[in-house]
Amino acid sequence: MKRQRSTKQRKLVYDTVQALRNHPTADEIYLHLRTVEPKISRGTVYRNLNLLTENGEVRHVTMPDADRFDWRMERHYHLRCTECGAMIDAPIAYRAELDAQLSKDTGFQVQRHMTVFEGLCPQCASARQTSQDDAHPPEQD
Repeated sequence: MKRQRSTKQRKLVYDTVQALRNHPTADEIYLHLRTVEPKISRGTVYRNLNLLTENGEVRHVTMPDADRFDWRMERHYHLRCTECGAMIDAPIAYRAELDAQLSKDTGFQVQRHMTVFEGLCPQCASARQTSQDDAHPPEQD
C-alpha cells in the first residue's frame, strides 16, 4: 500500500482519538474538532479516520449503535452501557487461547475475536435504582 503523507487534519483527527479515549464515534470526533478547527469538514474527518484505521494507527470498533474509534491498538475487550451508550475498555486480558481452541476444533483459521460485554454503567445503574426507589417508597408503619 502506498504510504500516505501526513497532514495537519490527519494529525488533528489522530490526536482527538488519543485525547478523548472514550471510544468516540466519527460524529463525536467531528464535533470536537469543530471547536478547534471550525473549517474542518465531516468528509475530512471520515476520510482521515479511514486512513488512520488502514494504517493501524487507530482501531475501528463496529458496534450496534454506531462505529467507534479506539486509541488502544492491542487486542482487548469492551464494556458498553445499554442505557447511555458509554463504552470503556474491559479490565480483563485478551484470551488468545480461545482463538487457538476454535481453530483446532473447527479448522477455521481464527485470527482474533472481539467481545463486548453489555449492561448498565455505574451511573445508569444508580439512576435506575434511584428512580425505582422513588416510584416505590418504603411503606410506613
